[in-house]
Amino acid sequence: MPDREPVFNLPPAIVALGGIMVAVHVLRMAVGADLDFRLIVEFAFVPARYVAPAAWPGGVGALFWTPITYAFLHGDFVHLAVNLFWMAGFGTPAARRLGTRRFLLLSALSSAAGALAHYVVFPSEAVPMIGASAAVSGMTAATARFAFVEGGPLGGGSRAAAYFVPAPPIRRLLANGRTAFFVLMWFGVNLLFGVQGSLIPGVEGAIAWQAHIGGFLAGLVLFPLLDPVARAER
Repeated sequence: MPDREPVFNLPPAIVALGGIMVAVHVLRMAVGADLDFRLIVEFAFVPARYVAPAAWPGGVGALFWTPITYAFLHGDFVHLAVNLFWMAGFGTPAARRLGTRRFLLLSALSSAAGALAHYVVFPSEAVPMIGASAAVSGMTAATARFAFVEGGPLGGGSRAAAYFVPAPPIRRLLANGRTAFFVLMWFGVNLLFGVQGSLIPGVEGAIAWQAHIGGFLAGLVLFPLLDPVARAER
């Protein structure tokens, strides 16, 4: 009897993160408006919280968990779906290469870097920031570190070995035309959506594009520290 294909042909870390995000969103829809508001205020990232933490739900503890937990909250199903599809497409290569623990650490650090970038630009902002876009941006940057190089998943490599080609240093990486084009397109699209958030279906408020950039830069820079594959010779 032939082997059956798995229902989810995705790394466990991607399935787990996606499942948690969906579960959190369903829970928020079920608990009612008052408790949902409490969850948003306590677990979303709010720069103004750092000015007077005692005045916000969660107190001092929320200063440490909200740079991560805001990534599991989304405005609506469209917002959630966009991040899930992007994570499945561009997070999967990074998850296959890094393994579960390293990948989750990269995601957390990218989320925190996105929160930091948002805080630097809006240090007294009282509007909660939510969404996994910064974490997914970090995953995307990590994938870009090796996906377009010769032998990589998008560089003509074989199905299995393509995820484990040595990643070149950033300077040499950006000399690769496909990688440079992808990075420029990524920044251009994010800046465009930052100025014209209404271009995205289901999005009515401002997009925290600064957080996206913070997460992307974190993934780009931190990837070599987490990469289990030997670095390419200079």
